Amino acid sequence: MGGRPSSPLDKRQQQHLKDQVDALLKNFLPSYRRQLAASVLRQISRELGPQEPAGCQLMRSKKLPRVREHRGPLTQLRGHPPRWQPTFCVLRGDGRLEWFNRREEYENGGKPLGSTTLTGYVVLTSQQEYLRLLDTLCPDSSEGHAQEEPDPLQDMPESFPLFLQHPYRRHLCFSTATAEMQRAWKLALQGGIRLRGTVLQRSSAPAARAFLDAVRMYRQHQGHFGDDDVTLGSDAEVLTAVLMQELLPALCSQTAPSLRGTGRARAWVWTELLDAVHAAVLAGVSAELRAFQPEKDKLLATLERTIRPDVDQTLRLRAQVAGKMRAKIQGPLESCLRREVGAQLAWVTQSLQSTVGATLAAVRTLLAQSIDRLFRHLRGNPSGARLRREVYSFGEMPWDLELMQMCYREAEQNKERLGQLVKPFGFLGTQSLVFRVQDLAQQLMADATATFLQLADQCLTVALDCQQAVQQLEKVKGRVLKKFQYDGDAMQRRFIRECLVRVFLPFVLGQLEPRCKRELPEDQGDILVGCGQALTVDGIYEDVVQGVLLQRIDQELKKVLGASDVPCAPDGFFDAPWEQEGSVLLYLKYQTWVAFKNRNLLCLSSPMRNTEAKRGRGACPRLPRSSTRVQPLCLLREHSRAESSSTSTPISS
Repeated sequence: MGGRPSSPLDKRQQQHLKDQVDALLKNFLPSYRRQLAASVLRQISRELGPQEPAGCQLMRSKKLPRVREHRGPLTQLRGHPPRWQPTFCVLRGDGRLEWFNRREEYENGGKPLGSTTLTGYVVLTSQQEYLRLLDTLCPDSSEGHAQEEPDPLQDMPESFPLFLQHPYRRHLCFSTATAEMQRAWKLALQGGIRLRGTVLQRSSAPAARAFLDAVRMYRQHQGHFGDDDVTLGSDAEVLTAVLMQELLPALCSQTAPSLRGTGRARAWVWTELLDAVHAAVLAGVSAELRAFQPEKDKLLATLERTIRPDVDQTLRLRAQVAGKMRAKIQGPLESCLRREVGAQLAWVTQSLQSTVGATLAAVRTLLAQSIDRLFRHLRGNPSGARLRREVYSFGEMPWDLELMQMCYREAEQNKERLGQLVKPFGFLGTQSLVFRVQDLAQQLMADATATFLQLADQCLTVALDCQQAVQQLEKVKGRVLKKFQYDGDAMQRRFIRECLVRVFLPFVLGQLEPRCKRELPEDQGDILVGCGQALTVDGIYEDVVQGVLLQRIDQELKKVLGASDVPCAPDGFFDAPWEQEGSVLLYLKYQTWVAFKNRNLLCLSSPMRNTEAKRGRGACPRLPRSSTRVQPLCLLREHSRAESSSTSTPISS
């Protein structure tokens, strides 16, 4: 397991998969085009509408969320027949895992033995749990496998395993030498899986939102009224997962009985077959989407030109049609919400609030503890190198997997209970909800650390002594924590609101289908013809249902969270893209430290305010901006020459 042999698919099977991909895109792309038009209309109307007050008080960090690179020696189960072999693994910053025979091959730029993107994988560290999973894949032939065929999984050279399991791809089996290595790899892999999985959800670009809406509409037309984790990953990966779900029943019934081998060996053959099918589908979908890209770019530009001049008239027409629709479906819709949704809405809301609230509380605790630790180092007369490391570590905290694990773990606590609450409504996407809570925790921590460093830079001057500087920083800490609380409350409310829509909207639409659609005014489609694809009967109908559902959700949120005095963040607030950071790690500026304390006069200089660099001979010079390396903290006078030769600390890999 791990190496890729020749494809087990013959030409006939490959052609069949190509035909399936063509059929998928033929049915999907018209819906995508309609949703692109609707998304552009939504964006333009938001731009031209009344602007809400700023939804956040913390400074938005511009630092991109990134997969932290990780590499090291492992033992991997690979080859045919599979056996445990030493390997050197590298987790790239884009969430791609590669493995080599030796470290030297990686360092010399050699081609990896194999690679995979981490989207959709699950990390397991229990051998027994993984063996049970394998046994369920091919239960018909699990008996007697230990006697008939050797099981290399039972002969693992080390006792610290790492299994990467995927529903449609070949499993990857590794083993580490120590528990510490196992934990480090597990955290790194989980971080890569999360960030690869939520790439579309974090984007507020019209195309990304239109794509996710189009996937949901396509699946509803296939009779699938419910949400799940199929939308994790890039656009090509999402469509591949959609098609794999459709193909899986036929694969199981037609192919699984003829698989060679017994027991777990047979299960491995099954995962290799699925991997070959997945690879063929992914390649076909990727090629089709690349071919569609020029048309999509042209369509977006055309939509912008055609929709913007008539947006007021279009929105008035939409309101007119929506009013007629609501009058028609109000009775059945209210009845459905009262009977089917009302009884469970409170429980689901409380469960979400518990999950998000505990996660944000953990983030706040970690933030306060980290600021206090920084204060202790400043009071304790550290060396310049030590102080530099502490400031760097503080700025890098949102990307430190070990530190943030406490917060991420809180997001996982109620996953099983939440899954049981929402399962009756056809919602199977609890993992994506957990990922989004963890993304939220990371974003808030990044904003808070950036804000603290910014405010510290503004309040500290060379005229302050050590005690005065610490007092100023204590005030900064209080301001940052208040801003954090404000933003956290607003984000929590908005996040829960969005999650409740994801859970209940598809269910309600499924309950109303098709009776309510038959009752819609028959002439509305003719009225909307002049609007192109920006307005459709189906789109307005869904908006009406969602609007009534949101009224119920807001009433429940008021009960659970209380009346809000913070404005609801504008649409897209959660999904705003992370922009590249030009310079975030500001330094806490110091000057005079009393001469008898080792004559270390410290100053923390900022690249964002060069006026301070011109004050006196002892001030730090303005340094080049860098988004990945921390500028050195200057030691004045006697120590400035020694510190000027210090190198920046790179991101840990």
